[in-house]
Amino acid sequence: MSAKQKTIQKPVTVRGAGLHTGQVGLLKFKPAPENHGIKFKRTDLKPQTIIAADVDHVVSTARGTTISQNGAKVYTIEHVLAALIGLGIDNVLIELDMEEIPIKDGSSRYFVEALEEAGIKTQNAAREYFEITEPIELDIPEKNVRIVAEPADDFSIDVVIDFETKVLGEQRARLSNIENFKTEISNCRTFVFLHELEYLLGNDLIKGGDLDSAIVFVNRAVSQKELDRLADLFKKPRIKVKDEGILNNLDLHYENEPARHKLLDVIGDLALLGKPIKGHITAYRPGHHTNTEFAKVLKTHYNKFKAMNKKPPFDIYAKPVYDINDIRKLLPHRPPFLLVDKVLEVTDEHIVAIKNVSMNEPFFVGHFPDEPLMPGVLQVEAMAQAGGIFILQQIDQPELYSTYFLKINDARFRHKVLPGDVIVFVIELNGPMKRGICSMNGKAYVGDKLVMDGQMTAQIVKNKDTE
Repeated sequence: MSAKQKTIQKPVTVRGAGLHTGQVGLLKFKPAPENHGIKFKRTDLKPQTIIAADVDHVVSTARGTTISQNGAKVYTIEHVLAALIGLGIDNVLIELDMEEIPIKDGSSRYFVEALEEAGIKTQNAAREYFEITEPIELDIPEKNVRIVAEPADDFSIDVVIDFETKVLGEQRARLSNIENFKTEISNCRTFVFLHELEYLLGNDLIKGGDLDSAIVFVNRAVSQKELDRLADLFKKPRIKVKDEGILNNLDLHYENEPARHKLLDVIGDLALLGKPIKGHITAYRPGHHTNTEFAKVLKTHYNKFKAMNKKPPFDIYAKPVYDINDIRKLLPHRPPFLLVDKVLEVTDEHIVAIKNVSMNEPFFVGHFPDEPLMPGVLQVEAMAQAGGIFILQQIDQPELYSTYFLKINDARFRHKVLPGDVIVFVIELNGPMKRGICSMNGKAYVGDKLVMDGQMTAQIVKNKDTE
């Protein structure tokens, strides 16, 4: 049973100041219809402008993630997005009467509490996931940064941070199930080193911050005079450095709270992918720039290998568009190397073709004879022949031409193909044919199971004896 999309039952508000701008205002969560996604609305602008939570709209990752659309910006969006993902909310409109999300205590806690107060409502439409089917990696060696997504049945994440300091060295955090976000991650606050805090204060870059908004780590000797000056700035009676190397403005919720907060940030930034992830994420020394760059990598991968319109179930007994005799007129191949038996459907954009895998196939004699399975190269060849039919049936006098494949990329064999299986090939064009060359995406199914996929580039060439 497929998971359903969710929204909230009623509007709810959160009031607070923006960390960097110092603006004090109101954030309002409002229910949204199916397939709406997460969007922000700047109600303080004329006209009121809507900004979709999309990685393509990221314009800055300095001290937080900022998105912009149609000239309007929203700053520091990661904590509120993490709250939405953590509660499994797909569709919501977030109205803001200022340009920055309230920082509150530097965590997602207050957004989670507000959303739970609003109530979560299940909708009718099925939720669409970004499903990780193979390892996808972003590696930046010069920054010692790496993020990897790997296949998994659910969403989970591991984070490692290492600031190479005595007070905050290597820390690890793990979230095994997104349903534990509220209890294990949501209250984990942002953090800053004292020297960074002094720079930000000196350059008027945290107009809305106070010592309740972040954990402050002290990685150098600090005089009482300096601490007194900070106390005056933040209107605190007295500040001192605790044994753990942090200011006494607060106590840690967890020994590894900084790593847990970085995990929170990864969840919030990857929300800009626009779909919940099914997969395991491992992030080593992540930051907003790395997180959003990785979201772009994932989005590019999704667009390149997006699920085709034609999916199981297929009616393999339907009257074919082309039977074996029609196929013999289009292709020069002959048994035992004619690997397409019939074509079920063909349009300008796609073809659906069938290969019946019989135990009488000659390759089973020598290819793992004690445990017969169809060779992967012949699966690719069968897909290529289906692609050849697709191309040739679009031109006049196809018998005068042959299709030659120039390259096959990213071929992946996901399950064995065995005697008795019926393979259904679905092939779609990536774009219009140019100068006789076209690019296609192909998938192969046995029943409702994807067994193979890949990307092919082919060229139509006129046969020499017809020139």
